[in-house]
Amino acid sequence: MPPSPGPTIDSFASEVLAIEVDGPVATLWLDRPDKRNALGPAFWSDLPRAMVAIGSDPEVRAIVVAARGPHFSVGLDLVAMSGLTGSTNSTGGTAPSMAARARSARAEIRRLQASVASVAESPLPVIAAIHGYCIGGGVDLAAACDIRLASADSLFSVRETKVAIVADLGSLQRLPHIIGQGHLAELAFTGKDITAARAESIGLVNAVSPDSDAVLGDARAMAAEIAANSPLAVQGTKAVLRAGEGRSVEEGLEFVATWNAGFLASDDLTEAMTAFMEKRPAVFTGN
Repeated sequence: MPPSPGPTIDSFASEVLAIEVDGPVATLWLDRPDKRNALGPAFWSDLPRAMVAIGSDPEVRAIVVAARGPHFSVGLDLVAMSGLTGSTNSTGGTAPSMAARARSARAEIRRLQASVASVAESPLPVIAAIHGYCIGGGVDLAAACDIRLASADSLFSVRETKVAIVADLGSLQRLPHIIGQGHLAELAFTGKDITAARAESIGLVNAVSPDSDAVLGDARAMAAEIAANSPLAVQGTKAVLRAGEGRSVEEGLEFVATWNAGFLASDDLTEAMTAFMEKRPAVFTGN
């Protein structure tokens, strides 16, 4: 029996996420403003579904991740997710062994990791538009995006050591490639807050906008600029960048040679050359 199709943008429903589409740009909203977008059970289940829904629309070429309310995210909802830490009491019966508890906890951590990875693994470019607090799991989510923009009031923190947790949802793995090992070690060991200005200075964010409205506008403008390019080339570029992580230059060159051997002869390339000769903007179809 074939697997049931995933959700589409029109059929997607969530209590904590929302999708808005404007032409080739989809905005994925963190939509739990009353809880400062704390990341509870529904978020972890719904995020991969949202990414599938957005990816199902062939007209969408870029994604903006933004948040409703005063903050991007204060991170893991520690109350709602208390079962993950083993802080809930047994309800009776035979207590599971230490090994069984560890196996269950590991499986749950891997599930949450896969939820964040659904953003990094999207073939579409993803831009985070961050304002207010971006703490703990919020940084994990931002690190999974390809590009990060922030408002001037943003505060960032790899907060986990302050609550006796080792960050385990991707920040320790993705941020060395973004900000370098030394800056990450400082942030992760101390759990300190840093401002948007500091985040820009270490490369955590590409640019700082005056406020939340401005950063959303800037992120959408950048997404539209990306979407105007050949989607084959943009998605191929993302695939090549991802394939190059942890590999030598020569291995990366081998990969891109193979990629272009398969995709270079496209209608988009013909359109690019024709538009150049006719001195007009190219209109790409992704074919």
